[in-house]
Amino acid sequence: MKHVLLAAALSAGLAALAPTGADADTRVLKFGHLANEQNVWHQAALKLAEEMAARTDGAIEIQVFPNESLGKEIDLINGMQLGTVDFTITGESLQNWAPTAALLAVPYALTSLDQLDAVAGGPIGDQIAAEIVEKARVRPIGYFARGARNLTTNRPITTPDDLNGLRMRVPNVPLFVSVWQALGARPTPMAFSEVFTGLQNGTIDAQENPLALIKSANFFEVQDYVNLTEHVRSWIYVAVSELTYQSLSEEHRQALRESATAMQAYERDLFLADEQQLRADLEERGMTFIDSDKQAFAEKARSAVMDAVSPEVGALLDQIVAMQ
Repeated sequence: MKHVLLAAALSAGLAALAPTGADADTRVLKFGHLANEQNVWHQAALKLAEEMAARTDGAIEIQVFPNESLGKEIDLINGMQLGTVDFTITGESLQNWAPTAALLAVPYALTSLDQLDAVAGGPIGDQIAAEIVEKARVRPIGYFARGARNLTTNRPITTPDDLNGLRMRVPNVPLFVSVWQALGARPTPMAFSEVFTGLQNGTIDAQENPLALIKSANFFEVQDYVNLTEHVRSWIYVAVSELTYQSLSEEHRQALRESATAMQAYERDLFLADEQQLRADLEERGMTFIDSDKQAFAEKARSAVMDAVSPEVGALLDQIVAMQ
């Protein structure tokens, strides 16, 4: 009788541990990110989940959580290091652990999509990714090109002199803070989820992001101008927790690599189509586009960039600029 009771107790315990909403033999992995459901990043994350389910015959289920619903970017990275989150989309914020990740978003380093692919998909990208695995304990499995970052404001900005005293949000990236300070603005690190409210209530006057996030975050409701500073062309990684990756079987790691390749190609097609439409959509919603003096911004930013990066990062940056 005791053996029967013990077996029943073990069965109940295992049932309690089984993933909710999944078969007992299905492993559920959590993918959190900051974009909303309409953003191409979210569509690509769903593609990864679809590919992974197909390639593992349903043994791996990736559940996707947009809109920072699992936490803000830095919280998600911390969770991945602890093993409580499995995937996220992250970029230059990783420099808080891996200094070479600063190269994902250096002002005026990349000037074309071809150059970006040569860097991110080549030896320099491999070197950056290896440091991220070692120092941040998250593993890049694919990357997305990002639209150029532009400054949104409620007054036109054509030269760096127009920035004087402008209170603007920047991500929690030391390089961004130092460069915008050098350009004359007053940058304030702030979580992405707080930016709209900050613009609405006047805590900040401006923010900078690619057109896709300007649109998906509805910044056109609280900002009048898109100033075409195009100050950063960059890429961003889809990353898996190294703890999660090492816990997968080699078969499932291979499935993940193949799924990530399919996801990356799918996202690129969406990205290229989306970029063509974004300006028209934002103009339709009342935003005015300003042709800023990119050369003036680049020249004023250059010394601040080199002063802000380490010699190691500076050496790689010289290689990247030489590829322009």
